[in-house]
Amino acid sequence: MGENEAGPQTPGAASWDKYAAMYRGWPVWKGKVVIGRMTGAAARGLFVALLALLPALVLPDVAADSTQISVLMALLAAFLTFVEYNSNFPSIVEFRDAPPFNRLRFVALFATVLLLSLILRGTAEPTLLTGALTSVGTIIGNAVDFPYSPVRLVVLMLPETASPQLVASVRTSAGLAYLISLVAMTAFLILVRLMNWPARQGIFNVWINLPLFDPTVGGDVIYRLQRDARVNIALGFLLPFIIPALVKAAADLIDPITLQNPQTLIWTLSAWAFLPASMIMRGLAMGKVADMIQDKRRRAYADAETPFQPA
Repeated sequence: MGENEAGPQTPGAASWDKYAAMYRGWPVWKGKVVIGRMTGAAARGLFVALLALLPALVLPDVAADSTQISVLMALLAAFLTFVEYNSNFPSIVEFRDAPPFNRLRFVALFATVLLLSLILRGTAEPTLLTGALTSVGTIIGNAVDFPYSPVRLVVLMLPETASPQLVASVRTSAGLAYLISLVAMTAFLILVRLMNWPARQGIFNVWINLPLFDPTVGGDVIYRLQRDARVNIALGFLLPFIIPALVKAAADLIDPITLQNPQTLIWTLSAWAFLPASMIMRGLAMGKVADMIQDKRRRAYADAETPFQPA
């Protein structure tokens, strides 16, 4: 009788059973991770598609061609978002694993598009909600419509033949959109300065969260991050002033942007308010990452210079 046959056969004691148990458990765990990632990516894609469809869904009497274009753009945006967040490797979306950076930006843009859509809906189908939003937007627009303000420059961007109703609508929408962008920037500044974002999330992976930033070229990483942070903050501050001036200056050469169409007005003013705020938030985030790398480098140098303690 061989040794294997003579020895006691204890259930579960054989090495094959251990490996089999490990093999049985691994696909289940991996499947949960894959399903969770796909579910999150699909949810993000649906939210992005809803954002693209908001004006077409809220505004009354939308043309069929405009609706078809909105649906096509929504499907494309949802597909790109799903592919980006379902992938293990990042492509273009920054700070993907450093919430709530992208969530805060999305909420700000979603709120801007939704509120502007409701305000413009109230011009054709007034309700209590649209009336309240219009009143609040009018108060905000008039408050920030002072000489050389971004809202005043947006109003001056309109052609001289613009109707008083269009001017009032643009002023109201621009004031509300600018206020939402300021609130989003303030909230992110609180996250960075007071709540120690993104260090409170644990380990920060530069490659995953900054896929377009190559730390191996172009000199010192800290210097490049600080430089990019300053450039983003400066451009974010100047863009609300520069964009209307450029549009007004180019009106003599090309056809000026007409804001008579409600969807054009919504997306133009949303981009005018959101892009500068997004750049400022990106600059604050990159500056924070540079500070984190600098602190870690300083601690590493301090540990290297500390003499060994005698035994």
